[in-house]
Amino acid sequence: MFVYLTLAAQYESFVLPFIVLLAVPVALLGAIGAQYLRGLQNDVYCQIGLVMLIGLSSKNAILIVEFAEQLRAQGKSIADAAVEAAKIRLRPILMTSFAFILGVVPLVLATGAGKAGRISVGTTVFGGMIAATTLNLLFIPLLYVTVRGIVPGSSRLRAGQPSVAPHS
Repeated sequence: MFVYLTLAAQYESFVLPFIVLLAVPVALLGAIGAQYLRGLQNDVYCQIGLVMLIGLSSKNAILIVEFAEQLRAQGKSIADAAVEAAKIRLRPILMTSFAFILGVVPLVLATGAGKAGRISVGTTVFGGMIAATTLNLLFIPLLYVTVRGIVPGSSRLRAGQPSVAPHS
């Protein structure tokens, strides 16, 4: 609830935070799938990895939604704004995501003392970030177009217009 209200304040919309929040299940499914494929259990280390994934997967969705809202303020259509936002933010999203994915490879392949915990958290984050990065780059713009098509709203960033109507 706290995250939803924070995002609602950021976007000045009660609808757009749902797009960001719906990016999280994709990452969680990827993480649980990776754990299952490696024969690992949902232990404390896995749950720590899931908490990290919530922040990382929602970060990518926030980048796309925020940029799409800025493009809408410039007068672009909903679909054009979503596609262009995904294209423009593709490189930074891929750079940060793949840097993180490659950074956890040593955890996925851990050996020695304490390897079970490192393997568990590494596998969780590795699988979740791969799923979130690949699927959310398609899913978030599509969800943005769908939600904005149902509830168009007005963009809060229109040049020269206050976000709150002035009192007369």
